[in-house]
Amino acid sequence: MTKHAVRAARMFDGERLVDGGVLVLLDDGRIADVHQGRAEVPAGWPVREEPDGTVLPGLIDAHVHLCAGAGPDALGRLAERPEPDLDAVIEASLRSHLAAGVTTVRDLGDRSGAVLRWRERQMRDDLPTVVASGAPITSVGGHCWSMGGEASGVDEIREAVRLRAEAGADVVKVMASGGVFTPGTDTSRPQFSDRELTAALTRAHDLGLPVTAHAHALSAVEQALRVGVDGIEHCTCVTATGAHVPDDLANRLATSGVAVCATLGTDPAVVTPPEVVAMAARLGLSEATLRDGATTLHRAGVRLVAGSDAGLGPAKPHGILPETLVEYVACGIPATAALAAATSVGAEVCGLGRRKGYVRPGFDADLLVVNGDPTSDITVLRRPLAVYRAGDPVSG
Repeated sequence: MTKHAVRAARMFDGERLVDGGVLVLLDDGRIADVHQGRAEVPAGWPVREEPDGTVLPGLIDAHVHLCAGAGPDALGRLAERPEPDLDAVIEASLRSHLAAGVTTVRDLGDRSGAVLRWRERQMRDDLPTVVASGAPITSVGGHCWSMGGEASGVDEIREAVRLRAEAGADVVKVMASGGVFTPGTDTSRPQFSDRELTAALTRAHDLGLPVTAHAHALSAVEQALRVGVDGIEHCTCVTATGAHVPDDLANRLATSGVAVCATLGTDPAVVTPPEVVAMAARLGLSEATLRDGATTLHRAGVRLVAGSDAGLGPAKPHGILPETLVEYVACGIPATAALAAATSVGAEVCGLGRRKGYVRPGFDADLLVVNGDPTSDITVLRRPLAVYRAGDPVSG
C-alpha cells in the first residue's frame, strides 16, 4: 500500500454531490483526507488529475452469485462443478466486478459454503471485499435446492442457521418463495410456514446475523414483512394473475425499514432466449412490470439497495451493476438516490457502514473515478476511468 492522491472536478461522497473541485488523499489503505476546492498535493504524493472527473466510493453490489459463471442455467449447474473449478470462477467473477468499479459484493448463494471457504483461504486486498451467506436455506426440492441448503421443519432450519454462523457467514439467505429458474417450484407461493421462517430469523438474530429473504410471491413478501426479516430480495409480488407491488404494501415496507434489493439490470447486448421470455411472461415479470415495482417502492420511501443478481445467466454477467443503476434512474429514482443505494445504503445493509460507502477520512480507500457527472448522466458509470481498492489503483 502506497500514498496516492486523486484530484477531480467533483465528488459524490455517498450521499450528495460536492462540486467545485476535490482532492482525495489515500494512505495505508484508508482515506487520509478530503479537501474541497483547490488544495495542494503533499510533496512526494503521486496524483491522478481528472479535470472533468467525479470521485465516488467504490460501488457495492448487494446481490451476486460468485460461483455462477453467467452461462445458461448457471445456478442449476453448480452441483456438477468440483470446488477447485469454483475457486477459479469466484476469482474471475470478482475481477469482473472490480473492473466495473465494484469494490464490495454480497454473495447471496454459493454451493455448500464454497465462497465462505474460498474467502478464508484466498481473500486479499486486490479483489473486492466479499460479504457472504453460504448456501441459501431452501425447502426440500425448493428454489436452488442443488446448492445444498435444503431444510425442513423448525429444528432443521435452526440447525442450518447455526452451521452458517459457524462457517463464518455474514448474513442468512432464506428462499421464502419459489424461483423462476428452478423447475417444479412455485414462484407465486411461500416455501416455508411462518413458524419456520420465524425460527430462522430468531436463531440468526441470536447469533448476530441479519436475514434476507428471496421473495417473488406477493404472499412471501407479506410473510417476510410479517415475520420481520431484515431484507427482501426481488420483491416482485407475483400472484397467480401477474406481478404488481401494491401501494399499501410498499408503504408498510417503508415504515418497517426493511432493505429491498430489486435486482434490476441486464446486459443490453444480450438477447434473452425466447423460452426465458415466455417463462417470465407467464409470471407477469416483464421489464415494464419490474420497473413499475421499483418505482412504487421508491415513491413510498422504501430503503432500496442496489444488487444485480450477477452470475445468474448470460444477461447477468459479473460487473453488471452499472446497468442496475441505469435501470433505477429509468424508473424515476433520482441519480443521487440510485448512487446512494450502491454506496452508503449498500454499506449499511452489508454491515460495513462504518468503513465503506463514503468518501470520508478514515474510511476504506475504495474509490471509483468516472469522467463527467453521474448525477446528471448515470451512464458514465459504464466507463470507469480508474478504480482504487484499499488505496491502490487496480485499473485505469
